[in-house]
Amino acid sequence: MGGLIGRIKEKQLLEQYVESEHSEFIAIYGRRRIGKTFLVTETLGKELDFDMTGVMNGDSAMQLTSFSLSLAQSGYTGRQPKNWIEAFAALREVVSSRLGQRHVVLFIDEMPCLDTPKSGFVPALDLFWNGWASRQKNVKLIVCGSATTWMVDNIIDSHGGLHNRITHEMHLHPFTLDETEQYLQNNGFHWNRLAVCQTYMILGGVPYYLSLLDNKMGLPANVDRLFFSEDAELAREYERLFSSLFRNPQPYKDIIRLLTDNRSGLTRKEISSKLGKESGGNLSKMLTNLENCDFLRKYNVRERKINSNNGIYQLTDFYVRFYNDFCRTHSTDSHYWSNSLNTPKQNNWYGLAYERLCMAHVEQIKHALGISGIRTEYYSWRSKNSIPAAQIDLIIERADDIVNLCEIKYSRGKYTIDGNEEEKLRNRITVFEQETGLRKAVQLTMITTYGLNTNVHSSEVAVSLDMNALFD
Repeated sequence: MGGLIGRIKEKQLLEQYVESEHSEFIAIYGRRRIGKTFLVTETLGKELDFDMTGVMNGDSAMQLTSFSLSLAQSGYTGRQPKNWIEAFAALREVVSSRLGQRHVVLFIDEMPCLDTPKSGFVPALDLFWNGWASRQKNVKLIVCGSATTWMVDNIIDSHGGLHNRITHEMHLHPFTLDETEQYLQNNGFHWNRLAVCQTYMILGGVPYYLSLLDNKMGLPANVDRLFFSEDAELAREYERLFSSLFRNPQPYKDIIRLLTDNRSGLTRKEISSKLGKESGGNLSKMLTNLENCDFLRKYNVRERKINSNNGIYQLTDFYVRFYNDFCRTHSTDSHYWSNSLNTPKQNNWYGLAYERLCMAHVEQIKHALGISGIRTEYYSWRSKNSIPAAQIDLIIERADDIVNLCEIKYSRGKYTIDGNEEEKLRNRITVFEQETGLRKAVQLTMITTYGLNTNVHSSEVAVSLDMNALFD
């Protein structure tokens, strides 16, 4: 079944921008395969007066030819443009013939592809928008691009002629768990919520990756087909992904590899030291670019106060994590995932992935706790004194002087706390309170898959949530 799943807010905003009473320059960005094009075409398909897509890895002549073909489809009958100044002059001619319409919607997809070396594309776009289109009342220019760094540097945060010219920007993020469940159900999958969670832990909420699943097969067989079979589609996706996003992808892959091998995350200083790079502007720029692509996230840490300058970077892209954990060293077993079911290695991996899943759905957790309307800060904490160093991945500090200290546990049934774990949990709370000096009520909050067994060792737990909370 087709149609747009989720994206309710994004669809409403896009329709609102197009219906405004003045010209709009709208930039949509996000990682490859996230559904940017589909959002625009499904929302505005019949309203697009001009629609073109940049040619991946095409040279300047190919890009101009693609642009010219789209001009012709929009009614342009003049000669083929020889450069981008002429191309946008032709587009102005097309738009001028339609200015009597309620609005004229222009869509340029994969715009970074058009900016080939020495092409003059960006100055020509600047001239078209600043010199003419922005002065009209009904021109709606929508641009998209998977090369997020290019979109941010040249369009959204441009320091040139397009500085502050974007009227709206839209960062398209992966599906949530709820949207992923909707997508699977809409496409004939009858999987329980644990299977949906496991799917998300492997593929993330990337619509294209989800579209490759076969509803006639279970999840393990699908994973084998997509990652471990001969010519597996998603085993080849990794290199394409980074090549499409970054013109020099290797330094970015080095950071990803480092964060894969350091599961609890690293500070910028630690990343700099381990990579042998200066902790200056270039590294900061790469980390920001990876954040903009939803590959990693920077978490504040709690010391005597919440510290953002010394935050921890953690890898958050589920597909990238799975690929590096299991596909980086190629397995010759084409049924590797099915043959690993319920082994300690796979179960341990799911345990760590479930932590990341919860971290990706903090807003849903807050809603389940009934604190959506309360101002909160969430962060990680890493002990500087205890041996081994205690770490808590998710702490939600609330304006009502309560702190939810979240312990996240994955299991295939209800989770049981034994005596040893009860002691560890109690000590962890004590060390946290001592090192941070926090004078707020600390509530131990367990987030499990199927809930918590109540016994003599669970009395420290103030709140218990299960995986259903993540679908809220």
